[in-house]
Amino acid sequence: MAHAPGARPLEGIRVLDFTRVLSGPHCTRMLSDLGAEVIKVEPPEGDLTRFAFPRVGSMSTYFAQQNIGKKNISMDLKAPEAVELVKALIRECDVVVENYRGGVMDKLGLGWSVVSHVNPRLIYAAISGYGNTGPWSHRRAYATVVNAETGMTGLQARARGGDATNDPHSHADVYTGMECAAAVLAALFQRERTGEGQYIDVSMAQTMLYVNEHVQNELFEREVPTNQIRSFQPGDYPILQTGDGTYVVVSGHPAERGTFDLFVSAMKRPELLNDPRFTDVELRLHNFDALRDIIREWALSVHTAQEIEDVMAEAGLAMGVMRTMPEIAATDWAADRNVIVNADDRSGSTFRVPNSPWVFSGSDTSTQGIPKFRGEDNEEVLTTLAGLTPEQVRDLTERGVLSIRLPRA
Repeated sequence: MAHAPGARPLEGIRVLDFTRVLSGPHCTRMLSDLGAEVIKVEPPEGDLTRFAFPRVGSMSTYFAQQNIGKKNISMDLKAPEAVELVKALIRECDVVVENYRGGVMDKLGLGWSVVSHVNPRLIYAAISGYGNTGPWSHRRAYATVVNAETGMTGLQARARGGDATNDPHSHADVYTGMECAAAVLAALFQRERTGEGQYIDVSMAQTMLYVNEHVQNELFEREVPTNQIRSFQPGDYPILQTGDGTYVVVSGHPAERGTFDLFVSAMKRPELLNDPRFTDVELRLHNFDALRDIIREWALSVHTAQEIEDVMAEAGLAMGVMRTMPEIAATDWAADRNVIVNADDRSGSTFRVPNSPWVFSGSDTSTQGIPKFRGEDNEEVLTTLAGLTPEQVRDLTERGVLSIRLPRA
């Protein structure tokens, strides 16, 4: 799909990005794709994801996916001169995003109580595991830990018959990054009316409760009628194999009132409506294994996934093929919507990363720019925004206040 040629929505907004690994970097990549100038401030030891594989030359594809399009400066924030440089940059920025543990930025002398006086219009967003207040504010937190603490890992274990395993995707990180980006946009909008900045405290743990549609059910302590399915239970939606071996997923609980009728219609098995095992929701749940076996046997009699989708669509049910990520990237749909884009690997070639998901009618919001090496933009950023000379940048680099790591020639 062609993107509109107009200005990006956040052009003119400048973000100072103190984030690393995933939650914060995903947030600031969103802001970058939407048009903000994002300046990533990286410590001399580097973002942990720079050391992840696969990598090309000195560029990690994991790092690149979350940090493409951002400028990069690197400094030792334990050095007082670096802290003063940051304050000079904050005067020229609209947004700060950080995802340190609670209290770390305060110890560095860059907490909200300080920088809000440096720039009263600043939007300051802090991502942490459990928030920057309360008894858990200083706990270390990564997505797997937060998933466990907030009930997600336990719910998934119940769905797997009690087998507790960690989810391979870092939901707590990515969801929190998205919620933080939404909060930043709201604060920028409010600033247009008030002229004032503000502090945003975003907790990964609270985010995981906020985005989990089943929390209300888990907290509901009264009885639910036995002839009802609680909170839809998508874990029970069937995964079927077609005659040619393809696996598909159908969205709908086969035991649910109304949905059962749609499955019966798709299979052309009207006699099941009067089967004593399946006459109401409670009986269908009690005999759910038998019902699921009937649906699976029927699916094997249908040769292809397309045939099942046609039948299901006619009956009013949605169906999707269980694909790998390379398979979805190879579809006509992905090509038409420019779902995957090529990122510069900084070694003369490219690798593939997902494009941004928004298509605006009046502006380009696709992935832009290239992934940067640590400290690559020290001189450009600090001479332009902090008033340093190139000689001062070199001196600070020699003394370890600034840091740079470019690939060897």
